[in-house]
Amino acid sequence: MLRTREQVRVLGPGDRDAFIALAEQDPVVNVFADYRARLTNLDERWLGGQVWGRFDDGELVAGCHLGANLVPVQCTPEDVGAFADVALRRRSTVGTIVGPADVVAALWEIVEPRWARPREIRSDQPHLEADRVPAVAADPGVRVTTPRDLELLYPACVAMYTEEVGVSPESDTGGGELYRARIQQLIGRGWSMASFDADGVVFKAEVACLTPYAAQVQGVWVRPDRRGQGLATSGMAAVVAHVLGSGMAPVVSLYVNEWNAPARAAYARVGFRQTATFATLMF
Repeated sequence: MLRTREQVRVLGPGDRDAFIALAEQDPVVNVFADYRARLTNLDERWLGGQVWGRFDDGELVAGCHLGANLVPVQCTPEDVGAFADVALRRRSTVGTIVGPADVVAALWEIVEPRWARPREIRSDQPHLEADRVPAVAADPGVRVTTPRDLELLYPACVAMYTEEVGVSPESDTGGGELYRARIQQLIGRGWSMASFDADGVVFKAEVACLTPYAAQVQGVWVRPDRRGQGLATSGMAAVVAHVLGSGMAPVVSLYVNEWNAPARAAYARVGFRQTATFATLMF
């Protein structure tokens, strides 16, 4: 039950600055929500969902992004109850719940009795940050991609997604077109980087979210026949050097599955350090 001076409501364009200020309390961890707020101005037409806020005596103290992803923002485990009813109403449209592990666990404890069981629970995902140009050598073949690279790049992106998520992005009706458009968008923004050989893409990664404080990298992939050659290390060194050196952002972040020892070792060699622990529930 909310206390007298508490309020929970949908946020809109008039709340944009307050929500960004909330996200900026931990700007690297909250890079996704911060980026979405800046991109959409919290207008539901562009969000494809809603952002909710909890207010205490008129001050925004916690938030929750509810779209394809349910993402808590500056929530404590005690805050999530304020958003539980809202989350339950959106359970058929949310593909993932992702955020700090303790908050995700607290929210899931509340909604689990009335929500479908996740097809996968990733409860321990180190959240990593790098804010210095790597000391290890960067792969000189890794470059920003161009529209001419799309036909080679798109199959690699589908392979990465399928391997990481467990389902193909082309499995739903129209999914292939939407995913292809997303890859084209990232290329157009200069957020896609890759290296190539005669057989296609060797290494790739994308900046998925970007704010003045951080760039979140996703989609890191090395072609299976080229794995074990140190290409993830040199490729990620190139990505980090580009993001920091070009002034895109002062910090590069990502989160990785705890069990993915090769990836974690590569990120450590590049200079990433753990700053938080995330969890992801996939439906």
